[in-house]
Amino acid sequence: MKKMMILFLLFVLLTSTASAEKRRRSQSTAENGLKNGYVNGLPGGLKNGELKTEKNRRPSEENTTSETNNADTLMYRYSTTVEKEKPELDEVTRQLIANYRKDPTQENYDSLRAQVGINYDKVLAKKQAKLDELKATAKEQSKITEMEEIVAEMITERENRINQSMSRFTDPRLRPDSSVPRDGYVPVMGAAVNVYISQTPVTNREYAQFVAETGYSAPQNWVSGNYAEGQEDYPVVCVSLADAEAYCAWLSGKDSSSVCRLPSEAEWELAAGHMPKDADMNTGHSDGIASVYAYSQTTAASGAIDMWGNVWEWTDTSRDETGGTAVKGGAWDSPKTNCRTENRGESRDQSLCYENVGFRVVKETRQ
Repeated sequence: MKKMMILFLLFVLLTSTASAEKRRRSQSTAENGLKNGYVNGLPGGLKNGELKTEKNRRPSEENTTSETNNADTLMYRYSTTVEKEKPELDEVTRQLIANYRKDPTQENYDSLRAQVGINYDKVLAKKQAKLDELKATAKEQSKITEMEEIVAEMITERENRINQSMSRFTDPRLRPDSSVPRDGYVPVMGAAVNVYISQTPVTNREYAQFVAETGYSAPQNWVSGNYAEGQEDYPVVCVSLADAEAYCAWLSGKDSSSVCRLPSEAEWELAAGHMPKDADMNTGHSDGIASVYAYSQTTAASGAIDMWGNVWEWTDTSRDETGGTAVKGGAWDSPKTNCRTENRGESRDQSLCYENVGFRVVKETRQ
């Protein structure tokens, strides 16, 4: 009896120890999950009850450590030196916008523009203060250099950004639901009042319809005229400027009420707006192109998605200095800084196709 009692006590002790170890591991897993962008056991971007399918799986998830261990990605996600907030319009600016919309006089316009300039200079002063702080405390020169580039760009781009803000604020289409896509398009605030841009880049599924109806050649990365299984919502790539323009012409022929074309660089920038430094996008930390909806939580000024990262996008603007055509937005294999809306240093040979260049469409309604 005494021997059985000893065995029973040993059993209880071992069970208790195992349970404690299981709880410790569970807690450690949960903590690591939060550090790596997992919530309730789901990768960032997925919702409860949503399965990880080919449509919403990021390419980097084939190697689950590639995103979470990438230093560049972690810097933007957790850095205390990067400004992450998206400031709301203050009440003064809201009232001045309302005044102009009610009575669009030059006086009301000038008052609003002056306030936009004040708001901009406040942000610039905050960035300059952050730069001064980094120069005194940062151990890594890269952080100082990054903030120096931000400040220098803000100074250079001041008038252009204020003008862009004014063109948006004074656009007669501006209303609370203006960023909600209608038939796949959103208005480009600040451009002509009849200019809209597609919410996403043109996808393989959409381009396949064009190929099927016209007999146009399929992109060279498709196999036997078909895109890879599960990639219907990936942006179409390996299309030249002429291919993109042919697609736009086909769309125009299907709707007599509008003309479809590529955006100009200026229109693309108005649609995108300034890229937040903490914007979550497919760049610098994945193994390839993702679905255009993989980062849909990151929206541009117009409400469009996938404007930064994933694939570069053709415009119809020529680069005089290079003889090429401007591309915008960066790609999955670009440094994040190259994805900035204000980056005007990228161009491509319009006669060639590229594995990381796609396009989106502007629709100009007939007035």
